[in-house]
Amino acid sequence: MKVNSEGVSSSRVFLPAGQSYANLLDFFASQFPHIEVSEWQARFQEGLVMTLDGRPVAASDRYQANIHLQYFRRLAREPEIPFKESILFQDEHILVADKPHFLPVTPSGLYLHQTLLNRLKKATGIQTLSPIHRIDRDTAGLVIFSLNPNERANYQNLFRDRVVKKVYEAIAPYSEDLSNKLPMTYQCRLEESQHFLQMQEVKGEPNADTYIELIEISKPWARYRLTPGSGKRHQLRCHLNALNIPIKDDQIYPVLTPYQEYDLDFEKPLQLLAKSIYFTDPITQKPREFHSQREIG
Repeated sequence: MKVNSEGVSSSRVFLPAGQSYANLLDFFASQFPHIEVSEWQARFQEGLVMTLDGRPVAASDRYQANIHLQYFRRLAREPEIPFKESILFQDEHILVADKPHFLPVTPSGLYLHQTLLNRLKKATGIQTLSPIHRIDRDTAGLVIFSLNPNERANYQNLFRDRVVKKVYEAIAPYSEDLSNKLPMTYQCRLEESQHFLQMQEVKGEPNADTYIELIEISKPWARYRLTPGSGKRHQLRCHLNALNIPIKDDQIYPVLTPYQEYDLDFEKPLQLLAKSIYFTDPITQKPREFHSQREIG
């Protein structure tokens, strides 16, 4: 796997024997029918298809069996995220980043260069970086990356086995009725809704739980500390919304607001922060504790 000057990783494709194509363009168009031929033509023209040693190949080059080629994704236009991430910690095993709001962790949809992963690859030159967990692009705060592929599963298993303690902060409406019940553990069953962007509560055995504390009041808002016991998608957003205190500037709950991908409102970030994380390092056996330097509210 190669990384280009923008920190973007390549993909690799094998050219099998026993097949016949007029040229490389014909092969790529056949191999990836979901991608327009014009897109492959543009990638060849821009030198984004190459041998493993980095030599660009042409769309008209002949098909050669039993070799690998690499190619890079191309985006005609990508939203610019004007906020900077920071690296809080790095050793030979892990890197801990403090992510700003709006920045996706990994490439998806319209985002390729403007992702935390590719920014960090470009900044550090470490091609093997891989996130061992993720947070929503709307959420700011801590994200941990593994440096070594052969150690990655050890760290991912911490999250699978729920032996990592994660603590979030959120700004949401103050509710006097609810404040009398806090701290509390909210439980429910979360499943995907008909709209892919939203989760919904359904009847049945709970599969999501969050410990909720009130830590500061500034009417009409309040600051809450949230400690999830599970890791369902949008869990914290769903739980506060279910308690009638949706997180400030949430564009998904309770009302789904279509994203304006090329005209993001940077003045209204979701008021949710992955503030702290605690675990025992499975490689070094040392206790690890990290805290975001960002603030919300």
